[in-house]
Amino acid sequence: MTSFLRPLAYRYRWIYDTVTAISSLSVGGVEQLRSLGLAALQSRIEPGAAVLDLCCGSGEAAAPWLAAGFHVSGLDISPLALALAAQRHPSLKRVEGLAEEPPLQDESFLAVQLSVALHEFPRREREMVLRQSLRLLKPGGWLVIVDLHPAGPWLRLPQQLFCALFETDTATSMLEDDLPSQLQQLGFTAVKQELLAGQALQRITAARPSVDTTSR
Repeated sequence: MTSFLRPLAYRYRWIYDTVTAISSLSVGGVEQLRSLGLAALQSRIEPGAAVLDLCCGSGEAAAPWLAAGFHVSGLDISPLALALAAQRHPSLKRVEGLAEEPPLQDESFLAVQLSVALHEFPRREREMVLRQSLRLLKPGGWLVIVDLHPAGPWLRLPQQLFCALFETDTATSMLEDDLPSQLQQLGFTAVKQELLAGQALQRITAARPSVDTTSR
């Protein structure tokens, strides 16, 4: 359940852009927010490597990777979002499909990004997305997640208000979960969590083992 503001924000772009701009101020603005994934992994993967932006939407979080010279694929379920991505970022390779069942080959990417998208999934589907991310990564590849985290005391009330107005119950359930532990249980290694924006955001990096011992 969510308020009437969420569908309005997606219907009217100026509402969505305004909400994004305000919520990103604590990390330095929209461009900084969209670059958090790249900033975490750029030094760890070879230039020009294949990167997947899961739930890419109109491609805004994929744009920094493209500008840095990576070969980026963007997967999304919405053909309208992908059409907008084609206009804004022509070099983005677009794939229509479910993040829970991406129509992509195993071990295709050296990095997978989930930028402020994972909280949209219920717990069961969220685990499926993470398992698929592990499948799609090359051995030694990296996953980066940027998403909501329970805010510290000063931002707790604004975060609760934001979630009540613009998010669904899936966001609230993710705030209750320990994502780093879940990633370790799924088989990821070198899991590192950074808390940003008064703890209201988390950036997590995790690697697929170079020698794969996970069972899918």
